[in-house]
Amino acid sequence: MRERNAKVPGKAEANKRMKKDALLNTAFELFTNQGIHDTTISNIAEKAGVAKGTFYLYFKDKYDIRNFLIARKAGEVFARADEELKNTDLTSLEDRIVFLADHIISQFSKDRTLLVFISKNLSWAIFKKQLLSAPDEEMDLPGIIREAFETSHTRYRNPEVMIFMILELLSGTIYSSILYEDPLPIDELKPYLFDSIRSIMRSQEI
Repeated sequence: MRERNAKVPGKAEANKRMKKDALLNTAFELFTNQGIHDTTISNIAEKAGVAKGTFYLYFKDKYDIRNFLIARKAGEVFARADEELKNTDLTSLEDRIVFLADHIISQFSKDRTLLVFISKNLSWAIFKKQLLSAPDEEMDLPGIIREAFETSHTRYRNPEVMIFMILELLSGTIYSSILYEDPLPIDELKPYLFDSIRSIMRSQEI
């Protein structure tokens, strides 16, 4: 009897997870196909196959689910890049950050829908709150960042400022370069971009 009861919370959690994932997947599809402003909570709930009231069990409004989606999608991009980084023998934080940037650029070049969604909506406030302070339970991005700085032999004046500057540089340049090849195609722009990342990091060294 105890074993049967012990399984109930697990099933309940799995059911909650399925509903939340259905809402997130549906919201991403609608947001990227018809835009956030033209998507309603009713649209999301109906297409996800859940009651409208269920939506509010997980999210306050459509902008809350948008922010969660940005955090999840961006976290997945960073995590994939980090997995590839583990297969390298790079040791300096500078080289590691450039590798991560290069891998992230490659992912966005292959998935322009994701690029548009994240670049249009990702701000430092969302990045800091959703990714650094309250990450998705499956995406330990703060751990990735923390480990990178803790294992680095080089120390930096303000790591948060440095991350902010690199993030703004990436999001502000790759969007136009990948989508419109402006001012240069991304492969031609990358050397300039990576030199700039290195310059930012060196300027923050203690």
